[in-house]
Amino acid sequence: MKKSILLVALSLTTFIMTAQQNQVEIDSTKTQNLDEVLVQSVRVKPNAPITHSNLSKKEIQQRNLGQDIPVLLNYLPSVVSSSDAGAGVGYTYLRVRGSDATRVNVTINGIPYNDAESQGTFWVNLGDFASSVENIQLQRGVGTSTNGSAAFGASLNILTDAISQKSGGQISNSFGSYGTRKHNLKFTTGLLNDHFEFAGRLSKIYSDGYVDRASTEMKSYFLQGNYVDKNTLVKALMFGGKEKTYQAWYGLSKDELEEDRTQNPYTYENETDNYWQDHYQLHWNETLNSNWSTNMGLNYTRGKGYFEQYKEGRSAMDYNNLIIDNSDVIVRRWLDNHFYVVNANATYQKKGVEIISGISYSDYTNDHYGELIWGSDLASGTAIRDRYYLSVSDKSDFSIFSKATFRMSESLQAFLDMQGRFVNYTTTGLTSNRESIDINETYKFFNPKLGLTYAFNTNNSAYVSYARANKEPNRNDFESNGVAVQSESLNDFELGWRIKGKRFSLNANVYYMQYKNQLVLTGALDNVGEYLRENVDNSYRLGLELDARIALSDQIALNSNLALSQNKIEALTINRDSVLQNLGDTNIAFSPNMITTHAIEYAPNTQFRVALIGKYVGEQYLSNTDTEASKLEGYFVGDLNLNYELKLDKVFKSIVFSGMVNNLFDTEYVDRGYTYLDTWSGSTASELQGYYPQATRNFLLGLTLKF
Repeated sequence: MKKSILLVALSLTTFIMTAQQNQVEIDSTKTQNLDEVLVQSVRVKPNAPITHSNLSKKEIQQRNLGQDIPVLLNYLPSVVSSSDAGAGVGYTYLRVRGSDATRVNVTINGIPYNDAESQGTFWVNLGDFASSVENIQLQRGVGTSTNGSAAFGASLNILTDAISQKSGGQISNSFGSYGTRKHNLKFTTGLLNDHFEFAGRLSKIYSDGYVDRASTEMKSYFLQGNYVDKNTLVKALMFGGKEKTYQAWYGLSKDELEEDRTQNPYTYENETDNYWQDHYQLHWNETLNSNWSTNMGLNYTRGKGYFEQYKEGRSAMDYNNLIIDNSDVIVRRWLDNHFYVVNANATYQKKGVEIISGISYSDYTNDHYGELIWGSDLASGTAIRDRYYLSVSDKSDFSIFSKATFRMSESLQAFLDMQGRFVNYTTTGLTSNRESIDINETYKFFNPKLGLTYAFNTNNSAYVSYARANKEPNRNDFESNGVAVQSESLNDFELGWRIKGKRFSLNANVYYMQYKNQLVLTGALDNVGEYLRENVDNSYRLGLELDARIALSDQIALNSNLALSQNKIEALTINRDSVLQNLGDTNIAFSPNMITTHAIEYAPNTQFRVALIGKYVGEQYLSNTDTEASKLEGYFVGDLNLNYELKLDKVFKSIVFSGMVNNLFDTEYVDRGYTYLDTWSGSTASELQGYYPQATRNFLLGLTLKF
């Protein structure tokens, strides 16, 4: 059905472009503003007392040559990105202020995107999604109230393509190192009869990966239909993707890294992850009068897929007695899920007061099961695709919020945000290790936020804010810690200063994030490459962030950001060799104390731009024990980005040439890894590590034809 709709839409493009000649011109700024209402309930305005960064469509497209969204965000303050395959395509990861993806709330048009059960974000399921993004806002810290899982490090709010007033389209292709290539086709009808617009995209991305056999193939689509008039906006969207990724999630040992940093320990030819995901969204915004407007969003997400593995000499008990002991097996481990969301909010504005109140409800169901698809020594009566484990999960999430911004004087503005969140999570059956799991937990959270912004003049302001967040454990936490795992809470204090001038701008802020029962990464992995976590009593993150832009002339600009932080667990106690040891205050794993980016950009005109960018990430630890063995050295990476647009007046509107040289100085570096305690060899535990090498010098070249 989806393919049929896409084909019909594409076949109508020629007719629609002709129809544009008879259209009445309308205000494009108004249609742009109408799109923004889809995210106003989860976003903040420039003068809000919330630490944030905005990324425009133009800034995204300058580097959008096939790498995933975490890589495109890599230059923002306090951000570190990584990928399993090393080249930024496939399974990619984002950390903000040391917090991993399970703690970064992601919404698309206000709809939660994080997987409700694991709380992770899997960009591999939405290949080339950046090509359908209008803008992005990254709020660091707790931020404002949002939908879905709580923001414990940041929230990422994505707005998809805005309504286009004029018809057009583009054909985009890029090629690069490691067999990386991206192809997409986009179209828009522009506004028909002043009210209707249809737009879409088809994409395919492939990469062999820097790591041997860490290949990725992603196919994706995006289709939207819009209706707009003076007081109404209705948007219907369908988007999704299908991916096949060869596994590289277990990294390399230190010896393997020194021997050949591109090798992959997986040797089975179909050691692959395979997943399909489709999203259906409907948004309706209505302006009732000069003071009131309403917005409603509906979503249904369908996801299903598996990863396939070959394992030698397995125990019969581990596979429900489907095999004989010491049999080799090939298994598929499946996820089969449905996700429903309804959001509704109302906005009141009058004389310096804005109040947004709303609700969000979601329900997520997921079947986890494993199939035996081959065995070297099957037990009597065993059939291929017999299941050896099954568990069924359901998670409901209801939140209600009200946030108000009101001007107390010409210079002083106040912000107040109250949210109640109610979560129920149940799961029963057997885990992939064939251990019983039976969880039925309910959480009730109250999350207040408040702040003040004081404007010294039109270009100079300061803000202070406090926000509280609470967060429930995810499925992996229950599997690895049992029912003893606790929910966690965070008090986030922010103090900031903003300067905005004609040639100089600065955003500076200090933050103190105080955690109770924080679920910190231990550095160890589970049997599918996910990091394990455990509660620690008290911990904190204290930091300074600077983000500045200086225009040296009309053609040359400098962009720099710096993040300095301390990330500590207070009085950490661990069980080592059956003895409790108090290690005192230790560093939180995967939390570098320094992250800085500097760029010089030269743009002699509106058609040509070149930027040289350097990023340094300081040393970090793979565990929370501060041992030298678990230390990951800091690294510096330089990139070169070029863009040139050739304006035309026949056939095509323009041709855009783009290029990226990543890791310009050919640095061999590792930005992520794992560590765990090996106790099987005796009473003395030794720490073992694994590493994820990132690509050395590589390039991407792109050509876009706009019509």
